[in-house]
Amino acid sequence: MVYTSGQEVDTVKVVAYARVSTSNHHQDPEVQLKDIREHCQRKGWELSEVYVDKGISGTKASRPQLNRLMADADQKKFEAVIVWKFDRFAWSTSHLLNSLQTFRNLGIEFVSLTEGVDTSTAVGRLVFTILAGVAEMERSVTVERIKAGLRHAKTKGHLPGKKRQALDLQAVRERMQQGESMRKIAVTLGVSPALLSKRLREKVAA
Repeated sequence: MVYTSGQEVDTVKVVAYARVSTSNHHQDPEVQLKDIREHCQRKGWELSEVYVDKGISGTKASRPQLNRLMADADQKKFEAVIVWKFDRFAWSTSHLLNSLQTFRNLGIEFVSLTEGVDTSTAVGRLVFTILAGVAEMERSVTVERIKAGLRHAKTKGHLPGKKRQALDLQAVRERMQQGESMRKIAVTLGVSPALLSKRLREKVAA
C-alpha cells in the first residue's frame, strides 16, 4: 500500500518496456527507463519488471522481451504497462491497437509517457477510441482502393492473376538439342514439365 495526500491507496503493479534499435547502437535504454522510473515514483506505482530489447529494429514483429511481456500479460502478472513512446513498443499502428485491445481485455492499462496517453483515465480511453477509429477508416479506404483498382482493371480487360514467369525458351531448346530431357530442364527452372511444354508450343505457334 502507498499513501497519497494522506489517503491509503492500492499500489499499482506496473511493468516497463524499452527498446533501442539496430541503427542506434549508441543509445542507452536507461534514457527511456529513467523517465519511466521517475513517473512511477510520482504516481506511487510499483515497477515490478523491466523488459528491454537491445539492438532490435522497430520493424521486427518478433522481439524476445516483448514476446515475454505479452506472455506474462496473458497470465495477468501485472496491472499496467508503461513505455517511453509508442514507437518503442509497436512496429505499426495495427500492432499498437491490437496490443491495446489485448491489454483492455485482460484488464491491463497502458501508458505512453511521451504521448501522454494513460488508458486508465477518461482522456486516455478517448485517445484509444480515436486511434482505433482512424485505423478502421484507413483499412476501409485501402480496401475500397483495391476494389476500385480491380474494377478498373476488369473494364480494361485485365484480370488479376499470377504473374507469368519469364523463361528463356531459346536456351531451353538448345539444352534439349544437347540431349537434356524436358523434365530435367523443368526441374532446374522450377516449373512443371507440362508448363514448359505448353510455353514451347506457344512460342512455335507465335
